[in-house]
Amino acid sequence: MLRVAAAALLRSSRGYCTSKHGTTQGRISPSLIDIAPEVRDALRHTPQSVVALESTIITHGMPYPHNLDTALEVEQIVRQQGAVPATIAIVGGRIKVGLAEEQLRLLARADSGTPAVKTSRRDMAFVMATGRNGGTTVAGTLLVADAVGIRIFATGGIGGVHREGERTMDVSADLIELGRCPVVVVSSGVKSILDIPRTLEYLETQGVCVATYGSEDCEFPAFYTRSSGSKAAYNLTSATDAAKMVHMNRALGLRSGIVIGVPIPERYAMDATEMNAVIAQALGDAERKGIYGKEVTPFILSAVSQLTRGKSLESNMALIKNNARVAAEIAVELARIENGSSTPAKQTNNAKVDTTNGVGAPVS
Repeated sequence: MLRVAAAALLRSSRGYCTSKHGTTQGRISPSLIDIAPEVRDALRHTPQSVVALESTIITHGMPYPHNLDTALEVEQIVRQQGAVPATIAIVGGRIKVGLAEEQLRLLARADSGTPAVKTSRRDMAFVMATGRNGGTTVAGTLLVADAVGIRIFATGGIGGVHREGERTMDVSADLIELGRCPVVVVSSGVKSILDIPRTLEYLETQGVCVATYGSEDCEFPAFYTRSSGSKAAYNLTSATDAAKMVHMNRALGLRSGIVIGVPIPERYAMDATEMNAVIAQALGDAERKGIYGKEVTPFILSAVSQLTRGKSLESNMALIKNNARVAAEIAVELARIENGSSTPAKQTNNAKVDTTNGVGAPVS
């Protein structure tokens, strides 16, 4: 990876102002970022086609080897749609945009000797200054994606306002970052363990547009389940509609992001009543064991997986693959729209999406 090339790319594509000390005004210094050749070439020629992927799913979201297998499959799914995957992480104290397989493997293995830190905005300076490895959260990934000019980001679910957040003030930094970064996050909504209605209210306050995808009644998904009981403001019926909104978000000069909630494919969806009971038990276990802060979500996800005998893990893997496919289709459509092509890049992108039959299968 060429650091000089990366620096030049960032300055030219993002219009950075460089101070006399060689750092960018209010942005990550390009000298700290290594961009993989595949991603660098795409950012230079068709930046709309790049899809960011977070790495906390690898380091803290799933056990080995499911985490590694899922990461590799997700990247392949993005490529199959004609887009370019860019998994973002910190390796050896340097920001990486696009990872080689050996780097993915390093982050995936808990016994690698170099455990990764769950890295949000607040953690980034420490992790990099000490030369550690970091799995970037949604917030951390948004920060880096925006810095290098990536506008589409696929993940499993975003963070939010924790249950009893009105008492604990435990609100995910993901929500703040979404209000700062004009990046589209394609996810299966807010993680089920959180307070979804308050999260949606908070996103509205941050100026973040929230839309569903392929949900005519605007029913906002709840990660493991297809419905949270809360409504989004809008529904998008195709990748073309989504890409047009992304394009307009930039044309308006808005500096806030967009959340697109994609329901988990129906055959992988879990029963809402069962999940609520399991989550309540896991939250109680976390409180009794004194788990708090950024360790809560990994603990709860692991506990839920154990309590559902692995069913929730299967659902988690399915929904991130589905979201990656949808994000890649939107990215390809965005490239088509902004590069002046008169025909869709793929016929399936204009089809109404059916999220009930599998991983983002279009209706023929």
